[in-house]
Amino acid sequence: MAVHDPDLTSNPPYSVPVMDAKAEPTLKYPESEAFYAEALRELNELGLPFLLAGTYALSAYTGITRPTKDLDIFCKAGDYTRVLSHFKGLGYSIEIEDERWLGKVFKGQYFFDVIFASSNGTMPIGDPWFEHARQIEVFGTPVRIVGPTELVWSKCFIQLRHRYDGADVAHTFLKAHDQIDWHRLLAYMEVHWEVLLMHLLNFRWIYPSERDKIPSWVMDELLDRLAKQRDLPPPQMKVCRGRMFSRVDYEIDVKQWGFADVGGEGEWRNE
Repeated sequence: MAVHDPDLTSNPPYSVPVMDAKAEPTLKYPESEAFYAEALRELNELGLPFLLAGTYALSAYTGITRPTKDLDIFCKAGDYTRVLSHFKGLGYSIEIEDERWLGKVFKGQYFFDVIFASSNGTMPIGDPWFEHARQIEVFGTPVRIVGPTELVWSKCFIQLRHRYDGADVAHTFLKAHDQIDWHRLLAYMEVHWEVLLMHLLNFRWIYPSERDKIPSWVMDELLDRLAKQRDLPPPQMKVCRGRMFSRVDYEIDVKQWGFADVGGEGEWRNE
């Protein structure tokens, strides 16, 4: 891999490897290509660090080709308003869908997302995301994409009734396991290590012949945590972390069944 084009500026500078994408998505609306190409050029010229994530990153690492209706642009929280303000100044329509993590830039019916965290607050975009990125070319423009480790992290909690990214996680394990920094992934998932274990068990079941793609020490570490946890008594406060996956699907738990949400207090088990 070569080092990225120094003309692709950012602040501060991040030198990342260049790679050939294994594939790229198809656009659900082919006529939107001009908008996306223009948006990427503007983002590069703006000079703020950003990453292309979502389907483009998945295709680059796995070779999967599927339609996409937008772009997922990741940036730091401190740059989020600067990105939106820049495009507003260019005449684009701006929408702040959720101040906690997501804004959108529109040109007619076409749009791209500007994301600086996950909807459940577990995934702030910070320096490691840019330090471990890769560079590909999209619509003739050099663009950094999220690294494979961060790609997995970005998809681990997307488990809603209408959208489940577990297959994307499994495919990334399959096709980019040797590029994943497993120590860093475990650190990202430290508080929610059981979610990582679920994805790893899912992978082992889906691909029994490929179980060796997951380092043994990772499974040993997580299974040891599980064994120790099973020896402990259950927590006293009733907590439902399902809302970290889907606020809608687990709404009844916190509104009617006495479970605490991710924050706040719930009923006590022994009452």
